Amino acid sequence: MAIEVKIPAVGESISSGVVSVWHKKSGDFVNTGDALFTLETDKVSTEITAEKSGVLETMVPEGQEVKIGEVVATIDDSKKAPADKEAEKPRKKAPEENEKEPEAEKKPVAAVDRGRPAAERDAPASTKPGTALSPAVRRIVEEEHLEPGKISGTGKDGRLTKGDVLIAAEKSRAPAEKIDKKQEPESRFTRKRMSPLRRKIAAQLVMAQHTAAILTTFNECDMSAVQELRAKSQDAFTKKNGVKLGFMSFFIKATVEALKAVAVVNGRIEDEDFIQNNFYDIGVAVGTERGLVVPVVRDADKKSFADLERDIADFATKAREGKLKIEDLTGGTFTISNGGVYGSLLSTPILNPPQTGILGMHKIMARPVAIDGKVEVRPMMYLALSYDHRAVDGKEAVTFLVKVKECIDDPKKLPLDF
Repeated sequence: MAIEVKIPAVGESISSGVVSVWHKKSGDFVNTGDALFTLETDKVSTEITAEKSGVLETMVPEGQEVKIGEVVATIDDSKKAPADKEAEKPRKKAPEENEKEPEAEKKPVAAVDRGRPAAERDAPASTKPGTALSPAVRRIVEEEHLEPGKISGTGKDGRLTKGDVLIAAEKSRAPAEKIDKKQEPESRFTRKRMSPLRRKIAAQLVMAQHTAAILTTFNECDMSAVQELRAKSQDAFTKKNGVKLGFMSFFIKATVEALKAVAVVNGRIEDEDFIQNNFYDIGVAVGTERGLVVPVVRDADKKSFADLERDIADFATKAREGKLKIEDLTGGTFTISNGGVYGSLLSTPILNPPQTGILGMHKIMARPVAIDGKVEVRPMMYLALSYDHRAVDGKEAVTFLVKVKECIDDPKKLPLDF
């Protein structure tokens, strides 16, 4: 019986997506729970799995846009796995028949295998080092049409890591690009359709510019005290919590304190009403290969530094592997964006609608500053607060940013719990 594989509903307001990569091909036998393909939508990328075991027959190619509920493949569950259809095993030879193997029947050993242990040479491909692929690695291998067996793995037991396959993809791409340039010198540009996520980002940014009165105010903070406290506490913090103490948790804590002091920044305009949020769900912008996403740290005011660092690390991993869910990205009341990780010294962040404010962090730069009438070189960071001037006045915006600055300049003003 052929079972239809349909595009499932993956979130409110999402009506379509793109089949970015098939993890299984037509004719492959799939087991229940196997990843069939990755569906990329305007918000998240989701792996769609098989609900039944059987032989897969795909109906749409990679890169095609599909609607929610559309049939993209079938699974014939009447067909059994190849292992279940094994022919009868040959009878065992008598001991005297096994005494000597004819030279003609001996399996030749390839030159590349001669230096490897016999047990490893003869092992099936699925058990050899480096062949067990994580979902993220497998996706890159299939998208770039790589051969895992030809890539040297640097992970545990020779497993392939994401970095291994990205380097291999770059190397395989380079010669092809050179050939293309020589063969088609007249090709001055390429055209490709934007992904749903990139189209959504573009629409959101334009909408923010058109609907909000965005203004940005700036300040700077001295990172000396935070750096000193972080260095002093790092070993004990890591040993106790199993995660490193970063800078983002300090800024989330400082932001919560500032939002409590200037509540209007923690709200939004809805039609002719202003909605005041009395909770603190802080979005943390994360850059990925497919675009910028903003997972939300829930109830940040109630979480410890360790809890915040775990959430941030978890979201970063999910974002890189395309495993963020819709609920991870919705409902934030304020956003923090750290352009400093890319080297940005100063910028004007754009609001994340329908939020009223967004804090921009930047690169930590050693600069001369006046301290008690003397010039000293300190690790300084520029801060930027973009806000919706329809709801937030300049005085309130400046007060908010000064509060963040004060908490970073003197982290003892934060509720330290480590």
